[in-house]
Amino acid sequence: MDGDLGVRNALTCGRPSDPVVAVAARPGVMARLGRMFTGIIEELGEIVATDDLGDAARLVIRGPVVTADARHGDSIAVNGVCLTVVDVLPDGKFSADVMAETLNRSSLAALAVGSPVNLERAAAVNSRLGGHIVQGHVDGTGTVISRTPSQHWEVVRIALPRSISRYVVEKGSITVDGISLTVSALSDEPLGRRADDGDEPLGRRADDGDEPLGRRADDGDEWFEVSLIPTTLALTNLGRAAVGTPVNLEVDVLAKYVERLLNHKT
Repeated sequence: MDGDLGVRNALTCGRPSDPVVAVAARPGVMARLGRMFTGIIEELGEIVATDDLGDAARLVIRGPVVTADARHGDSIAVNGVCLTVVDVLPDGKFSADVMAETLNRSSLAALAVGSPVNLERAAAVNSRLGGHIVQGHVDGTGTVISRTPSQHWEVVRIALPRSISRYVVEKGSITVDGISLTVSALSDEPLGRRADDGDEPLGRRADDGDEPLGRRADDGDEWFEVSLIPTTLALTNLGRAAVGTPVNLEVDVLAKYVERLLNHKT
């Protein structure tokens, strides 16, 4: 479990040992932190080509906003996975290589031509931190297990792997496919047990006639919920993620540092 988290540096933009540094600004271009994101999606891109390289894959992605000032070697988060730009192509496209380790540990392997993807450039040095600190390291994958629409928002429930559930707290931050979101509800028990015995989160009941669509996630995972506003629904891929869709999850890195400090033996 802890070993899984320990290999996440292998998924960092193809440059596992690089320090997080500010990338020097080119004339007219904003300086950016090389490998840090904020979880505020800049645009909804699209996969336009995929190439199986055997032990890796090359993706070609359309994203005119994120490629406006991009060059070879820049970092762009694709559905929350930090990838390195190989080539900047005409018509607002760029290519990026994805190694087998990343394909195995993220949802990128499920992408096909036409798939929508959330895109974000590395954070600018002089910009506000609109979301939270996002590294672009995938800690695990979850699955959308229900969608409950409301008049002005939609509640999405996502299966949470046990290996990372201890880092997730109600009202805390989590990154879902690169989107910085607030956890609005959280299970305290493995899925398969209904949380309706007096400890249901305040607000709506999940069993009052609006039982989540799709399968009951009783595979030993836990779950969390996020409440999506219209802007998130319209401008990210979570607005169209059907029940059963895999999503990349990154927990708050501060929680992992705190855990390691507390467990450190002097």
